[in-house]
Amino acid sequence: MRGHAEAETGLLHRTWWTPYLFLAPGLLMVTLFSLWPFVNTVLLSFTDARILRGGGFVGLDNYRRALADPDFWVATGNSVVYLLVVVPCLVFLPLALAVLVQTRVPGIGFFRSAFYTPVIASAVVVGLIWQWVLRSDGLVNTVFRKLSIVSEPIPFLTDSTMLLVSAMIVTVWKGLGYYMVFYLASLGNVPAALHEAAALDGAGAVRRFFSITVPQVKPMMLLVGTLSAISALRVFTEIYILGGESGGPGGGARTLPFLIRQVGLGFSGETGYASAISILLFLLTLVFSLLGRRLSKGDES
Repeated sequence: MRGHAEAETGLLHRTWWTPYLFLAPGLLMVTLFSLWPFVNTVLLSFTDARILRGGGFVGLDNYRRALADPDFWVATGNSVVYLLVVVPCLVFLPLALAVLVQTRVPGIGFFRSAFYTPVIASAVVVGLIWQWVLRSDGLVNTVFRKLSIVSEPIPFLTDSTMLLVSAMIVTVWKGLGYYMVFYLASLGNVPAALHEAAALDGAGAVRRFFSITVPQVKPMMLLVGTLSAISALRVFTEIYILGGESGGPGGGARTLPFLIRQVGLGFSGETGYASAISILLFLLTLVFSLLGRRLSKGDES
């Protein structure tokens, strides 16, 4: 009996730390690749560090410099405009697309796959395709000139505003299929009886969409809005591929991630200043994330 009790006690002593043993690899990876880089970025933002040398403590100088830097405000404005245009598109267009492909008819699988294809394509490949489509002698301008719609090529890639709009179109086009899958999962949980009852009462398809479908998938719309807002604030590849290393004429289409890359890149890269802009971008992202969370809580209540 004594030996059995000792064995049970030993088993208990061995098992209390077992969960931590399984968690340890994950915690180590998060610490090394997420937590420590973030802490290091915060520390660097208070220094004048460069790529090839460590910096001294400069307090809030980098933040004061950013707030007085016209390039920073141009990039911030572009990022916020990008968010305000792209997020509504990525909230409503994938929902409409999901409603269309939800219908079970022969061949609908082909359309679902076709809409999802841009998601699995590399961002670089997508950017190069759209560069071919939108450049001065590209597909769109050639067709427009053949149809006599325009006499001169539309400067999709050579004008800062048009370049930003072109990048937004690419982002929305690439994100449609991704968020469509989210909505398909959510639409599958909407009771068919609600639509049947509304149809019996004489409600048309549009009325059922706004009165039944939209309220039922509203939590998913808030989630998609939050995720797409975070993605919009991190946009870089589309601007880089379409506008080149300068971010368009005079850098007028640069977003905050683009500016961070420009400031911190190269042998003379200002790591400390780039870190300060990164922290300001993090705070901007945090504000929109908390706003989405607050809207979500309000919807649940």
